[in-house]
Amino acid sequence: MSRRCFVVEFKEPLGYGDGLTFQERAFEKVSAGEADGILLLLEHKPVFTVGRSGGRENLLVDERVLEAYGIELYETNRGGNITYHGPGQIVAYPIFNLSKWKKDLPWYVSCLEEVVIQVLKDYNIKAGRKPKYRGVWVADKKIAAIGIAADRWITMHGFAFNVRVDKSHFELINPCGIKEFSVASLDDYVEDVDFREVVKKTREKFSLVFEAGFDEVAKEWILT
Repeated sequence: MSRRCFVVEFKEPLGYGDGLTFQERAFEKVSAGEADGILLLLEHKPVFTVGRSGGRENLLVDERVLEAYGIELYETNRGGNITYHGPGQIVAYPIFNLSKWKKDLPWYVSCLEEVVIQVLKDYNIKAGRKPKYRGVWVADKKIAAIGIAADRWITMHGFAFNVRVDKSHFELINPCGIKEFSVASLDDYVEDVDFREVVKKTREKFSLVFEAGFDEVAKEWILT
């Protein structure tokens, strides 16, 4: 099946609210049939987001400390618990009409995990899954978190892949509500990691895993 898919790469970190706006506008375009899928690849300014499973109890500091760190706090409609987004982390928001692929959310989440697993394979890093916890793991360290939402089989939210993040920010929370394991970043395993190269590989693996070509468009197209 041929699919009309587009990708937007943001070069500067976005505030979380701006990222939501772009997701919502992309959702409208996919809903209207202007595209089968729109992939947003970006970094966020520092933010903790709380999913539908809750997670404020896993925030280990009060909001005054967050202000001192310059970290925002948002409640969202994605699945999952509390997580962190910030510079040096690839956030992928696939706004996909799964009717054009497969109406199967567990399959879709596995595909998102596979994208990151395949990127890490290019760096000779063996990554995988844990049965109890969604996301991508290198041994007992989580390198990518996943949280999605879907409405009428059109997806929102996606994954956050740590490339060269400030891991001290993760110490302010129990990431995803998990206390027994820690987080990892690609730069733990690869010296002088090139962030834009990893973005490029992520885009390539989306094409591979989802069997679709993604034509690059300007961010302004999303807002028209």
